[in-house]
Amino acid sequence: MTYILHRQVHADLPVAIGGEGVELFDSAGKAYIDASGGAAVSCLGHNHPDIVEAIRQQAGKLAYAHTSFFTNEPAEALAEQLVKTAPDGISHAYLVSGGSEANEAALKMARQYFVEKGEPQRRHIIARRQSYHGNTLGALAAGGNEWRRAQFQPLLIETHHIDPCYAYRYRKPDETEEEYGQRAAQQLEEKILELGVDKVMAFIAEPVVGATAGAVPAVPGYFRRIREICDRYGVLLILDEVMCGMGRTGTLFACEQDGVAPDIVTVAKGLGGGYQPIGAALLARHIFDAFSEGSGLFQHGHTYMAHPVACAAALAVQEVIARDNLLGNVQAMGAHLRARLEARFGNHAYVGDIRGRGLFLGIELVTDRASKEPFDPALKVHARVKKEAMARGLMVYPAGGTVDGVHGDHVLLAPPFIIDSQTADAVVERLGAAIDAVVG
Repeated sequence: MTYILHRQVHADLPVAIGGEGVELFDSAGKAYIDASGGAAVSCLGHNHPDIVEAIRQQAGKLAYAHTSFFTNEPAEALAEQLVKTAPDGISHAYLVSGGSEANEAALKMARQYFVEKGEPQRRHIIARRQSYHGNTLGALAAGGNEWRRAQFQPLLIETHHIDPCYAYRYRKPDETEEEYGQRAAQQLEEKILELGVDKVMAFIAEPVVGATAGAVPAVPGYFRRIREICDRYGVLLILDEVMCGMGRTGTLFACEQDGVAPDIVTVAKGLGGGYQPIGAALLARHIFDAFSEGSGLFQHGHTYMAHPVACAAALAVQEVIARDNLLGNVQAMGAHLRARLEARFGNHAYVGDIRGRGLFLGIELVTDRASKEPFDPALKVHARVKKEAMARGLMVYPAGGTVDGVHGDHVLLAPPFIIDSQTADAVVERLGAAIDAVVG
């Protein structure tokens, strides 16, 4: 008997009772390699003593102070750390409790920015199909995850979508990656012209698409062209790094590898490593100045924003990543894990694509490698792979609807930054057995 409304009402879930390093343990004594970090969250693994101690100390000093009355030391320190390491132009941090809140705040920032500037006609948001920006209504409306959107469609604000930068599915045989990227980015300019050059306020995108499409990175040059288009028409560029950011791809911010700086970048998940709920929207100086020189406020807020214990935990997580050179390990182990995946699945009859950056990798499953035909959605291949992996003591993050919201299956891998080569080898071995049990 449970009194929890679980995500799946009839699910019979194991009870997690502990964790250590890259493993979680259930009440039956079984260990699981956490090869997905939950949902790309647990970047330092579990029960890290430095983070646990930081939480203990802060809880004993100050657990909560409402931000309409006080600021607090860990929030100020975390904001300073984030701004100092953020892409060029970022000047301030807005600290919230998770990724959906961060993206919701970013959309409101974009709207208020143009109101403060005297351009209230700018209201349109452009995003991409097969994206995911969160489950609050504004973030859900911006996202392109059709399954999550469907039943709530009547409640969602009007938004507009272009194709993702998804080379495996959309690049033509005679195109280079760079040519494809320019063509894909051009859809943004076409959509802006369609909606009105003075009517669009923001374009939001994930530098590496996470949950909905399975670690799909942009091709070289794509985001540089996107940045040029946004600048030409005065549109704010919001980059959603909730899943792919804070070191997951091998650089602290994924957009560093694309050579662009956004007007707003959102982070969460790896920001606090799962030790406390936290997220942030990091904004550029010109947005802050519009608020500062205009109304003098940002008309938005949450009860638990800039929470002292959450901020202390996140600051400790970021300090450990820097101190232990874990971005170096992400790069090294990301290359190792990818090489092992390619060795195991490169010629697999039912694996069409292996992709990603750093320790953010995806495998797309197909019925035929040549045609790239996806499995019948009724087979629920992704759910069966997850079940088989769990049975083998492996946590991965599969999903369906990869191609168009209905068809397609992928498996997402996002292990802790502390993973070693032996554990990475075990991940591939167990995943291979799980996939073969389903489609082999």
